[in-house]
Amino acid sequence: MLGSPPGRKATARGLLGVAAAAALLVGCSSPGKGTENTASVSSASSASSSATSSAHHKPNIIYVLTDDLSWNLVRYMPHVQQMQHQGTTFSDYYVTDSLCCPSRSSIFTGEYPHNTGVFTNNGDDGGYGAFMKNGDEKKCYAPALQKAGYRTGFMGKYLNGYEPKDTQGADHPYVPPGWNEWDTAGNGYPEFNYDLNENGKVVHYGHDPKDYLTDVVSGKARSFVDSSAQDGKPFMLEVATFAPHAPSTPAPRDAHSFPDLKAPRTPAYDKPSVPTPQWQKALSPLTQKEKTQIDTAFAKRVRSVQAVDAMIGRIQDELKAKGLADDTYLMFGSDNGFHMGEHRLRPGKQTAYDTDVRVPMMVTGPGVPAGKTVSQLVQNTDLNPTFQALAGLPAPSTADGLSLADLMHGRSPDHWRQSVLIEHHHPETKAGDPDAAPKAAGNPPTYEAIRTADSLWVEYADGEREYYDTHADPNELKNKAGTLSDARKKSLHATLSALAHCHGSANCESASALHG
Repeated sequence: MLGSPPGRKATARGLLGVAAAAALLVGCSSPGKGTENTASVSSASSASSSATSSAHHKPNIIYVLTDDLSWNLVRYMPHVQQMQHQGTTFSDYYVTDSLCCPSRSSIFTGEYPHNTGVFTNNGDDGGYGAFMKNGDEKKCYAPALQKAGYRTGFMGKYLNGYEPKDTQGADHPYVPPGWNEWDTAGNGYPEFNYDLNENGKVVHYGHDPKDYLTDVVSGKARSFVDSSAQDGKPFMLEVATFAPHAPSTPAPRDAHSFPDLKAPRTPAYDKPSVPTPQWQKALSPLTQKEKTQIDTAFAKRVRSVQAVDAMIGRIQDELKAKGLADDTYLMFGSDNGFHMGEHRLRPGKQTAYDTDVRVPMMVTGPGVPAGKTVSQLVQNTDLNPTFQALAGLPAPSTADGLSLADLMHGRSPDHWRQSVLIEHHHPETKAGDPDAAPKAAGNPPTYEAIRTADSLWVEYADGEREYYDTHADPNELKNKAGTLSDARKKSLHATLSALAHCHGSANCESASALHG
């Protein structure tokens, strides 16, 4: 069996790691929906002090981040499914924006796009340039963990617009602060013929099977685990793949797998919402050619994640071989989802629908219950504070998110947020944007939205509104915005407005409260 079963007896270091992490589990203060198994709260300062005094007992953390991976691909990933059986799944995990760079910026900083200033993949309000211009690099979790004694590593895809040869004014390729190991690509989407910035040196990889990027990153991840074990330090590793983002190039060994596979035909496939939002009214029914193209693209996506799944298995094996499996949190997720024909939308993302913003999130590790599903509303803003909490650090002052440490260990805080924010700027189509979509694809205009446990409310910049009862209508096909009372719309707008202007975890949790 790959990985470390959560019920297995932990090593002494693992038990102490659990104790340090558990001591930091912080409850929330604003009104929210209560849940069972409420945990008592320990002070962050005490936990931080305790963890600092025994740094070598801190747990390791590995976060595998995929690109455009939606829930419908998990069934083809046996190691990810094994993580669900061995650990905990967050069934209601949402991203702040269904677009690569804004989502990744939220992961690094723990902030919403209105605080990172990163709303698109390039231009004045997006990409690596906006991330650097707004000082977001300083708010990344890596410097804090490195200062706390962690060996930190980042591998794979960073931010849109980043190039391995970037120097930031120095005389050598730039490595952001906080990272002990840095192996990062620019245009790695084709999986071949790319450059990596390897700790300040640009290395080119070609077209041989051994150059396949996901496999290269997989090998570097295992080497990082091995060298960290020899170093005797706790480590934090983020492995960010380009797969399954288009062109969804599979490893050569997987190029002919899953023949004749077709994309899922959900109830929303080739069906518009009713009443149909204005921005979708020009969409015609999918042609047979388009359906065939969608099937072909879906099969390529499935093939491309086989190497990602194999990488997870190899990392698990490496952890076991080095005696670190019981001391390591392994987390799996995606920067955004992907629609393929739902709502008559041609393949893409950027909408507020669950196909695009609700993505997989699983975790295994010390003290994480096996086979458990957590249904609280969680978001990618929560990852930065979670990583720091697991490392025994106090909550970062700049983050808008909340630590998931309590929920990961089977304990529910007294209070929790009641809604999450999604905010999206309609991007200008610019050269070099891998997510640029043709007008006929159905890209939405600029909007802000809130997702609650049972509803989706969207406010578009052009004045249009959408509302879906996601409990009764999980495929989001019955747009009930026109049937809501003025009081209900006013209440939803108040929550949305408060979230769209919130700063900091306490303020953002308070802003998430629903009224009436």
